[in-house]
This record gives sequence, structure tokens and C-alpha cells, in this order.
Amino acid sequence: MDGTDEQPTLREKAYESFTRHLLARDVRPGQFVSQRRLVELTGLTLGAIRELIPRLEAEGLIKTVPQRGLQIAHIDLNLIREAFQLRVFLEKEAVALFTRSASDETIAGLLKQHRDIADAIRSGDGSHELEVHAQAVDWGMHDAFIDALGNTIISNAYRVNSIKMRLISQDRFRIEGHVGPVMAEHLKVLEAIERRSAEDAVNSLVAHINHARDRALRI
Repeated sequence: MDGTDEQPTLREKAYESFTRHLLARDVRPGQFVSQRRLVELTGLTLGAIRELIPRLEAEGLIKTVPQRGLQIAHIDLNLIREAFQLRVFLEKEAVALFTRSASDETIAGLLKQHRDIADAIRSGDGSHELEVHAQAVDWGMHDAFIDALGNTIISNAYRVNSIKMRLISQDRFRIEGHVGPVMAEHLKVLEAIERRSAEDAVNSLVAHINHARDRALRI
């Protein structure tokens, strides 16, 4: 065995480990890190990290700054605008297809998740646990739309953009304090899907994404 079969797995482990630590804020947007620090952080070899860096640079998650080293993606207005614009382009087509193709059971499941959270909010539940659950339900709905496309190229582009979106969310507008309004906006989308109205679903989704973008840009 020459070990080549193990290399893609090692590269994927390095990538998954880096993005996990990035989203856990073990490294911060704009922070400078060394290759040695990434080795310590991920527990992987220097060789694996060196192979990982070109992919991270290509995806805009890290960049090399001469005389300074590696810099984690910085959250600025340009990144926010571009990330949200790509999200709208991808999700408009996705939600239209989802409206036409999703099973009644799938739609009912998403509606129940959101209505249960909305009911909990109305009952006075402002717990951190509910907010964490709501955030997972939020991301899960959007991921379901993209998954409905069944397109690996789009899924990969969306996955990278989703990492940036989550960094923006952490930096700019966490769901804390906004669970009620976010769930209400989601329910408008899902109720349009339930009616099988692709036009209404697309319009409601675009309004929802644009509201999030505007909050991020204001802060």
C-alpha cells in the first residue's frame, strides 16, 4: 500500500477539524494563526495542514498575508453582502423546487418544528436551550431546501457559504432575542410551501434573507 488511499480522508479530517474549531470560535475572524498553531488546534500533521491551506484560501476562509502569516476570514461589509447575495441566488431556486417536490409529510414536519417553537415563545419560554434548538431548526430548514436540488456542485458551494453565514451570524446577529420574529418569517415561507405556491414561498424567503442581511449590515 502506498498510502494514497488515505490522503483524501486525511485532508477531509483536517478540513472538518478546522471548520469545527472555526465555528466554535477557537480561532476568530481576522485572527492571524501560524501553521504550527493549526497543527496544535487540529491535532493533525504539519503536512496535512499544508495541504489544507490552498483549499481554505480558495474558499475564502483564510488568506496568506506577506510578512504576517495566515489570517482567518475577516467579517466585513463586502463579505456580508456577497455571502447574502449568493445565498439568495441559491435558495430561490431551491425553495421553488422544494415547494413542488417535497412530500406532505416533510412539509408537515417542518411546520410542526416551527409551530412548537412559536408556541413555546408565546408561553414565555426564553431559555437558552430553546434558542439553541431554534437555531438548529433554522439552519435545518434552509439546508433542506438546498438538499432538495440534489446537485453536488451547488451543495458544496452552499456549504462553504454556510460556514461564512454562520461566522457572520456569530459576529453580527445571533438568533438570541430574535427567535419569535425568525420563526414567524419561516412560517410564512413554510405555509406558502404547504399551499404549493412557489411564487409566495420565494418572495417570503427572499424577504426573510434580506431582513437578516439588513440586520447584519446595520450592526
